[in-house]
Amino acid sequence: MGPKRPALAVGRVLAAWLVFAVVFAIADLPMRLLQPPLPPILVAALTLVILTVAATSVWFREWLTTLDVRVLVAVHLTRFVAGLWFLVLYQRGGLPYAFAVPGGVGDMVVAVLAVPVMLLTDAGAARRRGLLVAWNILGLIDILMVVATAGRLGLAAPDSLAALLQLPLVLLPTFLVPIIIATHVIMLVRLSRRAS
Repeated sequence: MGPKRPALAVGRVLAAWLVFAVVFAIADLPMRLLQPPLPPILVAALTLVILTVAATSVWFREWLTTLDVRVLVAVHLTRFVAGLWFLVLYQRGGLPYAFAVPGGVGDMVVAVLAVPVMLLTDAGAARRRGLLVAWNILGLIDILMVVATAGRLGLAAPDSLAALLQLPLVLLPTFLVPIIIATHVIMLVRLSRRAS
């Protein structure tokens, strides 16, 4: 494939996936098919699919290794909007404190920290690597805690997280969260390979 073809192929797959997730939500299928404990299982399965393709597809793996790391970090700017919406829904009584506040604040912090991470990618190699590793570990822990909390609360009180099964938030487990987790893992793998 030429240099632009992998990016085009990835863009098409992501667009098709997003369209499918939106149609799935509009058809109100999440409320019927994604009852607890299925949302965290779906997130894990979709993340595993992304990482498996990244590990087994030669052209995709090569594309990921040459992709500017700032593009992968930029994906996490979306977490600010998600985190802010969690807090808004908590204030309106649409999400429980245990999920919305820690998850919302954590996502917003990770998103805000993504900006200096992107700006400092031209700093010295050791400094940049340390910053990227620290930010990735923080971001990965945060998103895994959000998924785990959603799973725990979903089992204990399924109705408390009903907002996560409706648009726009249903796009988190069906689209964005697997991409977020996968990009953290991909960046950490890239950083570990460069270090060795």
